Amino acid sequence: MRKYVIMGVPGSGKSSQASWLARDLDLVHISVGDIFRWNVQQHTKMGADVRRIMAGGELVGDDLAEKVTAQRLAEHDWNYGFIVDGFPRNARQAEFFLESYDIDAVIHLDLPDAEVRRRVLARRLCSGCGLDYNLIEGRPRVEGKCDVCGGTLVTREDDTEEALVVRLRDYHEKTDPVLAIFARKEYVLHIDATKDKDEVQQAIREALGLPASKPDPSAQP
Repeated sequence: MRKYVIMGVPGSGKSSQASWLARDLDLVHISVGDIFRWNVQQHTKMGADVRRIMAGGELVGDDLAEKVTAQRLAEHDWNYGFIVDGFPRNARQAEFFLESYDIDAVIHLDLPDAEVRRRVLARRLCSGCGLDYNLIEGRPRVEGKCDVCGGTLVTREDDTEEALVVRLRDYHEKTDPVLAIFARKEYVLHIDATKDKDEVQQAIREALGLPASKPDPSAQP
């Protein structure tokens, strides 16, 4: 059983890299951001709270992230392991996580803030099926339309200049201490996330001692 945590600034490619690993290794990908977005799209009570928080230019609280992660892990459907994306988000959660789960490695995708801004402001989300696009690397065949379902591509509510400044400040203030806690246990693998996503995936595999990756099935044709 493999248990990983993947961390990185917004736009570093956590979700796509984690999904790729999960597909190849039969891991459960637990993405806090995806859980929040699903609730928003399904108009749940949690979704309404998340939408209101994001509309105000604020960040979803650490307590709610902790709650949804604990609920997801409690389902125990991760027979071959999991990869958690978007948690832990503060030092207390990191200490608890280390006590509760035998983590094999923390994958840290290292990306300069200037590159974060360029990538994040180019992100789009299908309003129909939720597929992620980045206009730098993979533009849709028809401008503004999803290649899979034909849905309209929209900018995420939290992908604005103002929100990005807040998220980066919050990330460095809270996550740098989390990385320090993990590093004391020698869990952290620092990966250069400025490279092409295939190279990043290969670097992750090499650092973890895993076989070379299969082609990414989500890659644009």
